[in-house]
Amino acid sequence: MIRITELRLPLDHPEEALREAVLARLNIASEDLKALHVARRGYDARKRGHIVLVYNVDCDVADEATVLAAHEGDQRVRLTPDTTYHPPEATLPEGMPRPVVIGAGPCGIMAALTLAQAGLKPIIIERGKDVKARTVDTFALWRKSVLTPESNVQFGEGGAGTFSDGKLYSGVSDPRHLGRHVLEEFVRAGAPEEILTISKPHIGTFRLVTMVMFIRAEIERLGGEYRFETRVEGFDMEGEGTERRLRGLRLSSGETLPAERVILAVGHSARDTFEMLRDAQVEMDAKPFSIGVRIEHPQSVIDVARFGASAGHEMLGAADYKLVHHASNGRAVYSFCMCPGGQVVAATSEEGQVVTNGMSQYSRAERNANSGIVVEVKPELDFPDDVLGGVAFQRKWEKAAFVAGGSNYNAPAQRVGDFLAGRPSTSLGAVVPSYQPGVTPTDLTQCLPAFVTDAIREALPQFERKLRGFSMEDAVMTGVETRTSSPIRLRRDREGQNPTLRGLFPAGEGAGYAGGIVSAGIDGIRAAEWLAASL
Repeated sequence: MIRITELRLPLDHPEEALREAVLARLNIASEDLKALHVARRGYDARKRGHIVLVYNVDCDVADEATVLAAHEGDQRVRLTPDTTYHPPEATLPEGMPRPVVIGAGPCGIMAALTLAQAGLKPIIIERGKDVKARTVDTFALWRKSVLTPESNVQFGEGGAGTFSDGKLYSGVSDPRHLGRHVLEEFVRAGAPEEILTISKPHIGTFRLVTMVMFIRAEIERLGGEYRFETRVEGFDMEGEGTERRLRGLRLSSGETLPAERVILAVGHSARDTFEMLRDAQVEMDAKPFSIGVRIEHPQSVIDVARFGASAGHEMLGAADYKLVHHASNGRAVYSFCMCPGGQVVAATSEEGQVVTNGMSQYSRAERNANSGIVVEVKPELDFPDDVLGGVAFQRKWEKAAFVAGGSNYNAPAQRVGDFLAGRPSTSLGAVVPSYQPGVTPTDLTQCLPAFVTDAIREALPQFERKLRGFSMEDAVMTGVETRTSSPIRLRRDREGQNPTLRGLFPAGEGAGYAGGIVSAGIDGIRAAEWLAASL
């Protein structure tokens, strides 16, 4: 098969135009093109008045060698890559405990599935509940202001990605096509096949729930074992210094589980686990992250700003955006986790704190668009000499948001017009905030550092120049968005293990190596391969 990339066609092109474009690119006769298959379809909307569809196409041609020779040096015409994934081959030595995966988010799930496919029958430890029970607890916070600290948006089967937009694209370097393998496993678990071809696939929360349950059943069918509502509280180790080796896990149940190979796939909010790792002298570093707010606009405003007269076109769907501004105070301001046609959700995991996140369903049909507008936090400036200073920094502003919202899990909110004018909001306007259990109009400077509010005030007019309507008076900003990424990075060597605790394989978002469902899944696969190789 030959892959052609960057075939550009008008938004409303006739069906036969794609075949004609392939024939023209390859310079072959119609009878020499046996078949074609769309490998990827996206769009280029940089010019609102001239939006084009962009295709990658796999072709079966009569004389493949001749066609490739005729296009030698043209990177847009080449052999279709082999994306087949082959699980690692490994055998557990007699007497060695089964491998353990801590955490059942996207990273942990893909790590466990890979280990199970290799015949290693992993044990999966998850501090939260199974995904169905977890959903009930999460809705209790949204609808009744009742928080369950071990079962919420952050903790439980499926991880934080379950209650999100379900975005399935990533910008990480992926020469082995592991991201494709993640998507293929998701399709087997019930995701629509279109995620394999559209350039920005997503599936939404409710479909993620059923997929997570399917993958769990497959892992169990292959001999894996889940232990829900179980937290790892410590390590049993032997040796000293760089010779320390993992021998067991002390669990919240009181049990010590023998374990010599452990993938640590906790999420970015496992703060007590970070403290346990620090106390166990496991090497880690403070890393940058970002904090800010969620901003909401009518989705129709974003659609028109991005697509112009083509807004609402079925091939385009609900518009997204990606924005960045480098503020004069030296901080970058950028949009984060943009959710078209979605809602802002309560995402705290600790009592007396307010955290926001964004979520969409598959249809992306809700009234508002939302995204994080966040500002980078720099350890060397904001909490020097404290490896867990980022956790304290996050907690400080989450507690302030709880107070500003009314101390009842309502979130503080402010109209963009008021925020830019430097005055508190006493009421909201035409944009109805989607955050549940509710919002309290106030002044967001009460719950964000000055360098964050200063940078956002500078950035909003600049974003308006790129997207008309972005700084509209009645757009709503809801605070605070603090869990953009992990505040720490656990060190790992070329074999995937922490250099100060052999047998521990840090992976995923919490370890500081991923950001999003697909990149976390990729890192989980890599961790499983490293573990298998260590046997």
